[in-house]
Amino acid sequence: TIAAASGSVVSELKMVPNQPLVFADDGEERYEDALIAYSWDKYLKTGDDKWPARLPMTKAAVRAMDTVTEFCSTDKGGQISVRDFVVAGGSKRGWTTWTTAAVDKRVRAIFPIVIDMLNVVPSFKHHFNAYGFYAPAVGDYEAMGIMDWQDSPEYQKLMKIVEPFEYRDRLTMPKFMINATGDQFFLPDSWRFYYDQLEGPKNIRYVPNGEHSLRDTDAWETLMAGYFSIIHDLAIPELEWESASPGHLTAKVTGASPKAVKIWHADNPQARDFRVDTIGRNWVSQDVLPTDASGLNYNIQMDSPEKGWRAFMLEFTFKHPKSPVPLKMTTGVYVIPDTLPHLDNKGSL
Repeated sequence: TIAAASGSVVSELKMVPNQPLVFADDGEERYEDALIAYSWDKYLKTGDDKWPARLPMTKAAVRAMDTVTEFCSTDKGGQISVRDFVVAGGSKRGWTTWTTAAVDKRVRAIFPIVIDMLNVVPSFKHHFNAYGFYAPAVGDYEAMGIMDWQDSPEYQKLMKIVEPFEYRDRLTMPKFMINATGDQFFLPDSWRFYYDQLEGPKNIRYVPNGEHSLRDTDAWETLMAGYFSIIHDLAIPELEWESASPGHLTAKVTGASPKAVKIWHADNPQARDFRVDTIGRNWVSQDVLPTDASGLNYNIQMDSPEKGWRAFMLEFTFKHPKSPVPLKMTTGVYVIPDTLPHLDNKGSL
């Protein structure tokens, strides 16, 4: 386990959100997105800020940290002083990871996992413009009519409360986002709507051939290696990149030399859709050499496919001086051609 390997206090908070919940005027058991979508619908229709489920989810995480600190200070807890925390969580818990960091100064670093949706309004308009529909994974929100509120003042007020992007001036601690290239909820180029605007140390990894669950991947290694960096006060290598033209990608590493660099790509000749459910686990890779003797600079040109769309990214692997597993990070994912086949539909910007 991470606790045994790191020699640190590790705790897990379950039931975030507390589920299932049965609302008095609803009568059905609601879990996960069905629960959250219901709470959003209530807020949008009433303006009562007690409704958004993100608030008690965040409070639960804060109280969990209080509890860990209190217990560890006792004889049974080993009389350990726990003053700060590294917070991680996946999906709905990934969103809660962001909001917990926004409200509690004890959070030293965060690892939000498969919650690739900051700046949610343009992100989900992009989602619709790419697919021509909302993916089944977000069907609970569509069923509640949430998408129809996106340009309304009520929705803007809701986002001011629950959207991590609204708190980005507070999110200056180290943050390492772990996402999936084949996520059923989010497009792999969703990073374009938020990453560059995040302040402070930041890294991202798109796990190739990963779906929302991240099962059968090495994503956990990224969490472990990143966590070891934080607890041992080791700077995580910095990765900067830019794309000056479609298919062209330059990247520069600072802080350490990678032991391996790969370019990953996947094609879909039919649609701008790279979900595992659609294309399978079809991402493939090849090694990339540096452009100079420093071993820190990389430059690639990816051609567009003859038909359809191609997604691609660079992946960097680093040997970690403390962790039993390597540290991996990537650039953001790019899609070529960078066209949206359903731009004129109702999701248009």
